[in-house]
Amino acid sequence: MVTAAPVAEATGITKRFGSTVALHDASIRIEAGQTHALVGRNGAGKSTLVSILTGLQAPDEGEVSFGGEPAPRLADRDTWRQRVACVYQKSTIIPELTVAENLFLNRHDHGPGGLISWKAVRDKARDLLETWSVDVDVRTPARELDVEQRQFVEIARALSFGARFIILDEPTAQLDAAAINRLFARITDLQQQGVTFLFISHHLQEIYEICDTVTVFRDARHILTAPVDDLPRTELVAAMTGEAAAEAVSRRRGPSAHAAKVLNVAGLSLPGVYDDVSFTVRAGEIVGLAGAASSGRIEIAETVVGLRTATGGTVEIAGARPRPGSVPAALAAGVGFVPQDRHHQGYVPDMSIADNGTLTIPDRLGRAGFIDGRRRDHFARSMIDKLAIKTPGPQLPVSGLSGGNQQKVVTARALANDPKLLVLINPTAGVDVRSKEFLLGKVEQIAESGTGVLIASDELDDLRLCDRVLVVFQGRLVAEIPGGWHDHQLVAAMEGMNLDV
Repeated sequence: MVTAAPVAEATGITKRFGSTVALHDASIRIEAGQTHALVGRNGAGKSTLVSILTGLQAPDEGEVSFGGEPAPRLADRDTWRQRVACVYQKSTIIPELTVAENLFLNRHDHGPGGLISWKAVRDKARDLLETWSVDVDVRTPARELDVEQRQFVEIARALSFGARFIILDEPTAQLDAAAINRLFARITDLQQQGVTFLFISHHLQEIYEICDTVTVFRDARHILTAPVDDLPRTELVAAMTGEAAAEAVSRRRGPSAHAAKVLNVAGLSLPGVYDDVSFTVRAGEIVGLAGAASSGRIEIAETVVGLRTATGGTVEIAGARPRPGSVPAALAAGVGFVPQDRHHQGYVPDMSIADNGTLTIPDRLGRAGFIDGRRRDHFARSMIDKLAIKTPGPQLPVSGLSGGNQQKVVTARALANDPKLLVLINPTAGVDVRSKEFLLGKVEQIAESGTGVLIASDELDDLRLCDRVLVVFQGRLVAEIPGGWHDHQLVAAMEGMNLDV
C-alpha cells in the first residue's frame, strides 16, 4: 500500500540567530485534509517554523517539502504562494484598497491599451468569493471589514494562488464566540474541499474542538505529535511545560492580613478588550496578571498606569483616584511603571543613564524647572549601585548598554519616585538569565519594603514570586490561583482549559 505524501513536511530543522537557537532538529509532518495544531509556550520556536514553512527564511540545517517535492528556492515567491499561505493575526490586507483590489493585487486583468479592466477584476473577485462561500461585497473598502471578514478574504486570496495548505496564526485572538464558531465551520467546510490547515493557538480548548492532530514544541525542539483524541489534556499541558510541571512553586511570606490596599480596581471595562475587571493589591503584596496573547492582561495593567482609558469602572491608588487616562496623574498618585517594550516605551536611547533614570523626578533635582546636574548624577550613581548597572558612569547613553542593563535603567526610573504601587509588564523580556534573576530578586525586595507590586506577564518565571495570580482569559478574570501552583495548573488556566474535563 502506497502512503500519500504529506501536504507539508519539515525535518531536522535547525535555525540560529547569533547565539540564540530558535529551532534545534525540529520536525513536523502535516497530512492532507487535516487541521493540524501547533502549540507551545512563548519562545518554543513556532514563529520561526512558520517563517521557514512559508519561505521567508531558510533553515541553517534540515529540509522542507510539499507533497513530497523539495521546497522552491526562496526567491521563487510565486511557487511558494502556490504551495502555502499564512493568515497572520495582524492582517496583511491593505485598508485603502477595495476587497477586489486586495484579492488580485499585482494580478489585475488588462484591457485594450494595457489599462486595467476593473470590471474584469471585480467579476473575478466575485467568482472567487462565491467559490469559497465568502459573503463580502468586492467593492467594499477593506478598512470597513471586520476581523472575521478580513480573515475570510485573506483565506480566499491564498486559495486563489493555488495553495491548499493554509497556516492560521492565532485566528481566534480577536474574535467573539459567535465569530469563532463561524470560523470553525468554514475550516470544516474547506477541509472537505481538500484544504489542509496548520492551526496555531494559545487557547488549548480550541485544539480539542477543531483539530485532528497536535504537535508540541518546547525550548526550540519538537516534543510530540499525536492525534488529539488520544492525548489527554493533562498530558498536552505537561508536554508544553516540561518537567517543571511536577514541581510546586516555593512561596514567599507575603503581606500582612491587615496591610492597606494600594490598588483597588472595580468594575473596569473597555469594550472589545476587557470587561468587569475587579481586584486589589495590598502593600507588600505581589499579584500576577497572567494570560495568553490578546487576553487583555497588558491592557488592564496599562489602564492602571494611565496609558489607556476605561469606559467604565474605577482605579484607586493608595486611596486616591487619579484622572483616567493620565500617566502624570498615576505617577503623582504613587505609581511606578515598567512598560512592555523598553525600546519604544521605556527609555530615550540617546539620553544618558542619569537623564533616563530621573525622568519621573525632575522636581527633586532642582528648583523652578532647572535641573542640578550634580544632584542628578549623585542620584544616578546611587541607582547604578543599587541595581548593579554595568556602566563606566552615569553619562553613558542607554543605547550603549546590554539589554539586561537597559531594563535595569527602566526599573530604576520606575523606582525613583518611591512608588506605593509598582506595575511591571513582561519585566524580564529579552534579558539574560542572570539579569532576570537579579531583577526578580529586586522586585521581591521592593515588596518586602511595603510596596505593592502588579506583574502582568505570561512568563512563568515572572509569576513564581507572586503571592497570588489572577488569570485573564478573553478579557475576563477567570481564576485566582494562590502561591504554590504547579506549572501545568497555571498554564491550563491561561489557555482557557479545564483539566478536569
